[in-house]
Amino acid sequence: QVQLVESGGGLVQAGDSLRLSCAASGRSLSTYGMGWFRQAPGKEREFVAAISWSGGRTYYSDSVKGRFTISRDNAKNTVYLQMNSLKPEDTAVYYCAATFLAQAITTAPEYDFWGQGTQVTVSS
Repeated sequence: QVQLVESGGGLVQAGDSLRLSCAASGRSLSTYGMGWFRQAPGKEREFVAAISWSGGRTYYSDSVKGRFTISRDNAKNTVYLQMNSLKPEDTAVYYCAATFLAQAITTAPEYDFWGQGTQVTVSS
C-alpha cells in the first residue's frame, strides 16, 4: 500500500504561485507513475499533470500547459506541482495519485492510490 498526503494548498490571488507537494509513505515511489488531478465544485475530476517513474516524461492538460510544472524527487519520495500564473478557474481540490504502470498516465482509472486532496483557491 502507498499512502499519499498532499500539502501546499491555500488561498492566493490571480497571478500568484503555489507549490503543491505529495509525500508518500509505505513504499518507495521510484517505480510508480505519478499524477495530479483536480476537482472543482460541481465538476468532474480532471487530469492536470503526470510524470513517469524516472521523471523523463511529463504530460499536461491544455489548460495548465506552460503554467504548471510537475516534478519528482524519488530520494525524498515526493512529487511536486509548481503552479504559476494562477487563475480563478484553477480553483479546485488537487489530488495526487500513483499508478503501478510507471508511465505518465493521463486517465484517472489507471491510478491505484490517491491522496485526500488539498484545496487551492484563487481569487480574482
